[in-house]
Amino acid sequence: MSLQMPDMFENSLQQLGIPSPSVGARAASAALFTLPKVSASIRPHVQTVCSKEVSASHPPNAVTPVTDISSAIANDNVPSRRLQPIGGRAKRLLDLLVASIALVLVSPVMIFIPLVIKITTGGPVLFVHRRIGFNGAPFDCYKFRTMVRNAEEVLERHLSSNPDAAQEWEANQKLKCDPRVVFFGHMLRRSSLDELPQLFNIMRGDMSCVGPRPVVADELERYGTASLDYLKARPGLTGLWQVSGRNLAEYSSRVSIDTQYIQTWSFARDLKILARTIPAILRFDQTS
Repeated sequence: MSLQMPDMFENSLQQLGIPSPSVGARAASAALFTLPKVSASIRPHVQTVCSKEVSASHPPNAVTPVTDISSAIANDNVPSRRLQPIGGRAKRLLDLLVASIALVLVSPVMIFIPLVIKITTGGPVLFVHRRIGFNGAPFDCYKFRTMVRNAEEVLERHLSSNPDAAQEWEANQKLKCDPRVVFFGHMLRRSSLDELPQLFNIMRGDMSCVGPRPVVADELERYGTASLDYLKARPGLTGLWQVSGRNLAEYSSRVSIDTQYIQTWSFARDLKILARTIPAILRFDQTS
């Protein structure tokens, strides 16, 4: 995939009246997006659930599982492609402003981190994973690589030999003791610095500064009827989930938090979440 991120980034800054970044920052962003891509497989088109019945066998707070898989794009219950994500142009302008300023401020860090990854582990510095965005459109979500190169093989072996870990993964799609994560990767995750490349996702319009957690297609199926709310918004770099306990929340609670954010969205609330994000990030005991 070829990306012209440095030019788009500089043009966006000029349109917003913000000075262009330094030569070093432009070089860093160019190098970042020309590195090899490590991508997980995903189905070509998003399939999600539009089931209207909730099984009585599920507890009130549980996530309703998918029972009838159909194409989200073809389903009449999915938001029309003509509609804008929640927040419309005002939210998009805030995204461009915040992401542009952040990219300028963190450009030295975004040069340093890839160098450390290359020196300590070799291989690509970016982990690119297919996620589901507004209206069911798939996009490549960027992160600094925090895992070993053969992460999928390591995970499969670990889950097959550890029933407790397999149960934890099935319930939360996360592991507290993840054998795939390297030492420097743990540092990046605890500080949330591994998510800095998602600023470019925001500039592209794939994501928003504030929104629901970006999920993969299989994970979205677990949202049940709540997937309809998820598809109304761009996924967020931060969100109500991140300032509400983050990894301490159970999966059903995370879905509920995402749904609450979308159903009660306001511009003022986005500003509050942005203001609360940095203190939340500094709570290292609440990150993976």
